[in-house]
Amino acid sequence: MNPSLSTAFGYIRVSTHMQEELSPDAQKREIQRWADAHKIQILRWFQDTGISGKKASNRSDFQQMISLAKEAAHPDYILTWKFSRFARNQEESIVYKSLLRKNNVQVISVSEPLPDGPFSSLIERIIEWMDEYYSIRLSGEVFRGMKENATRGAYQARPPLGYKVIERGKPPVIIPEEAAIVRMIFDKYVNGKMSFFDIARHLNSLGLKTSHGKAFERRSIEYIIQNPSYCGMIRWNRMENATNRIKDQDEWIIADGMQEAIISKELFDAAQERLKKIYKPVGKRPSSTYKHWLSGLLKCPVCGRTLTATTMKRANGEKYAYFSCYGYSKGKCDKPHGVSSLVIEKEVLKALEEALGSNSIVYEMREIRPQELSNERTLISERLASLKGKEDRIRASYREGIDTLEEYKENKALIAKERDSLERQLAELEENTPDKIPDDPTPKMLDRVSSVHDILVSDSYSLVQKNEALKQIIDKIVYDRESDTLKIHFFLYHS
Repeated sequence: MNPSLSTAFGYIRVSTHMQEELSPDAQKREIQRWADAHKIQILRWFQDTGISGKKASNRSDFQQMISLAKEAAHPDYILTWKFSRFARNQEESIVYKSLLRKNNVQVISVSEPLPDGPFSSLIERIIEWMDEYYSIRLSGEVFRGMKENATRGAYQARPPLGYKVIERGKPPVIIPEEAAIVRMIFDKYVNGKMSFFDIARHLNSLGLKTSHGKAFERRSIEYIIQNPSYCGMIRWNRMENATNRIKDQDEWIIADGMQEAIISKELFDAAQERLKKIYKPVGKRPSSTYKHWLSGLLKCPVCGRTLTATTMKRANGEKYAYFSCYGYSKGKCDKPHGVSSLVIEKEVLKALEEALGSNSIVYEMREIRPQELSNERTLISERLASLKGKEDRIRASYREGIDTLEEYKENKALIAKERDSLERQLAELEENTPDKIPDDPTPKMLDRVSSVHDILVSDSYSLVQKNEALKQIIDKIVYDRESDTLKIHFFLYHS
């Protein structure tokens, strides 16, 4: 670095409406040309692409740049093509520029030179205000255009599983192998009466992936089941992008789409009817919004209300959840019962392990609910068949040097354990008719607990999957901090 030169960070941002802006490369060239002309050395480049500028917190490179600019070895300037690239929200612009000025870092727009003198800051504010006004107007025009397209049945979002865009401006076309997955999901939900969680586990056991190449979760299945695209419709304006809030249904636009249907309208309607009856209890939060795999299960020992999770951070930066009584926060409970996830996680796992170690467990027998009815024999048989494919894959990974011998042995042992569990469940089903209750269902209950425990301690399952697995066997967990006692209310459905 030449110590005689002033220094700068270069910042580039392109939103989703790229046709209205300079490309990232063009912005970089303009900034570099200006820096060279003014004998300024650019130390590092930062770039946010395809991201709205309205909320600076959504821009990862921007946040990193601001953080580095606050350090002792900060640059003299931050160079950007336009002030609107730095921020379109004037409030945030003022906050971040003030913060930078405390460290003697100046933000410069290379295409919007400001005059020297007392009116410089005023002109800068006017430029920012005009950019914000233009952004608001543009957003309104874009929204009106998209609304008109939606009304005509044009597809405007990323196509879901089962479809792909071949030509821009044309309706998406069906991907046969993915469409088969979609049909399987609707069939197992409507005709097989399987739950979202069981469908997700079944698909994962077959090695199938979502359109993003990830494992299926309960929410993945729920989204597919609710998506009218699959019966030839389009749904638009359902969600508020900034917050992921589901809008009121009267704000949605649902119209006949231009794409080919994957399933019949009758099958889609049947799925919605079942969904309405089963999965829409009043006031229940979707598990996808939970902050921990214990969310929704922990209850206050005094008032019985749910302990809600707040994300906390330790001194070393490690994040954890703190559960506190919702009733106390609303003045409806006398005592502030709460517990850290660092404590309760270990206690819950310990309780499960003690139950498995003692082969003794207290649980409630329940009549099976309509949504839990499924062809268990078929499901278990399919999962057993899929284990052969898993074995082939781990063997190939070992041969190709991807996994070590120890990893291969560990994975092989896990598969063997899963096979033993599935074979026991299948044998149990063969021995008992659906109407017959076994003399002692405890072994079945313990087997379920063992399966859930394996899911909780595995890194292969998401937070949501672990949460849903727990809800297959646990109604609630009551932790009393004063007496340091934990009570888990287990349940088991009749076969």
